Amino acid sequence: MDSSKLLIALFVFQVFFPCHMSIQAAPENSDLFREYIGAEFNNVKFTDVPIDSNVEFHFILSFAIDYDSTSGSPSPTNGKFNVFWDSDNLSPSQVSSIKSTHSNVKVALSLGGDSVGDSYAYFDPSSVDSWVSNAVSSLTDIIQEYHLDGIDIDYEHFNADPDTFAECIGKLVKTLKNNGVISFASIAPFDDDDVQSHYKALWQSYGDLIDYVNFQFYAYDQGTTVSQFINYFNTQSSNYNGGKVLASFISDGSGGLTPENGFFTACSRLKSENKLHGIFVWSADDSKRNGFRYEKQSQALLAISH
Repeated sequence: MDSSKLLIALFVFQVFFPCHMSIQAAPENSDLFREYIGAEFNNVKFTDVPIDSNVEFHFILSFAIDYDSTSGSPSPTNGKFNVFWDSDNLSPSQVSSIKSTHSNVKVALSLGGDSVGDSYAYFDPSSVDSWVSNAVSSLTDIIQEYHLDGIDIDYEHFNADPDTFAECIGKLVKTLKNNGVISFASIAPFDDDDVQSHYKALWQSYGDLIDYVNFQFYAYDQGTTVSQFINYFNTQSSNYNGGKVLASFISDGSGGLTPENGFFTACSRLKSENKLHGIFVWSADDSKRNGFRYEKQSQALLAISH
C-alpha cells in the first residue's frame, strides 16, 4: 500500500474508531501524599503535621455529613451538608494559612464517614434530583467558605441502591467540577460487598470524574503480610481499572499492613513496578501521639524521584 492510501486508511479508521476506544494509559508512580484530619477532636492542627516540600500534599477534612448537627440524635437532611470536623482547630483561616505557607498543599473535605453521633452515617437520599440540588448548594457554600480544593466520598452505610448512589455522587462531582468549585475528587471504598457494589457502580458510570481511589487497605485483617497487601492492591486496581489506587495504612495499627510489619517494603515494591500512585493515612489525629514518624517516612519515599 502506498503512503497516500495508508494515510486515507488511517483517517477512515480514526473516523470509525474514535479515540475514546483507545485503552486508557496506565497510571504511574506519583508523589501524592494525603492525610485525613479532624474527625477525633483531639486538637490536631494542620501545622502539627510535617509537610515535605517535594511532594503533593492533600489534607482531607473529616467529615462533612448530610445530617443535622444541632440535635442530640442527628437525622439525615437529604444532601444538606454540615461540618462535623474539629472546625475550632481546622477553620477557614487555618486552611488559608497552611496553603499560603506551603504552595504544595491542597485541602479537601470528605463526605459521610462511618458514624455520626452514636449511630451509623447513612447515605439516605429522598430522590436523586433533590439530593444533588441540596448537595451542590450546601457543599459549594462550605467549600468556598473554607477555601477548599476537592472532595472525597467516604459513605460506608447505605439506604439507597448502587445505581442511586452512582447517579447522586456522579452528578454532584460533575456539577462541582463544571462549576469550577473543585479541581479533584476521590472515593474511599473498602473490601465489603455492600460498599464495593455501591462504589463500583459509581466507578462504572462516572469513573472518568474520579481522580484518586483512597482504598482503605487498613480495613483488611490486622496481620496482613507484604505479599497479601500486594495481592489486595492488584485486585482493587482491577476493580477500579484505570484508577489511581493509593496505598494506605491506619496510624493506630488496628488493621491492614502496618509500617512496623512491612508497609514501606510493599510501597517500594509497588514503586519498582511503577504502581505507587500515592499514599494516604488515616489519620493525623492518631498520628499526633507518635510524632508523625510514618508521615515523614511516607513522604520521603514519595519524594525520591517518582
